[in-house]
Amino acid sequence: MKAARVILFTNQMEKMTVFYRDVLGLKQVTAEPGWREFKAGSITIALHSGPPSPGRKGPKIAFLAKDVAAERARLNTLGAKFGTVSDGEFQLCNGKDPDGNWLQLSNR
Repeated sequence: MKAARVILFTNQMEKMTVFYRDVLGLKQVTAEPGWREFKAGSITIALHSGPPSPGRKGPKIAFLAKDVAAERARLNTLGAKFGTVSDGEFQLCNGKDPDGNWLQLSNR
């Protein structure tokens, strides 16, 4: 079995579209009413109209970045809000999309 997509529910379709397409730079592959998909490597991230519910331990979408600090800086200049990069060989930093879903930049 292989993962096909991560589906996030949102009441902010346009704002979330701008974030995933323009800020994170993912290629938008569908634009149907109430449904948008973005290519993210071997899976897609889909936005579905409806109330968001990221919850306390909701899904976290992790994006691979060879240089986590550089990618964090680039994305934050585009309007993302990623936090501090961890020290050491394994680097990561966390952020959130406009609906509060957790995102992570990671070098593994």
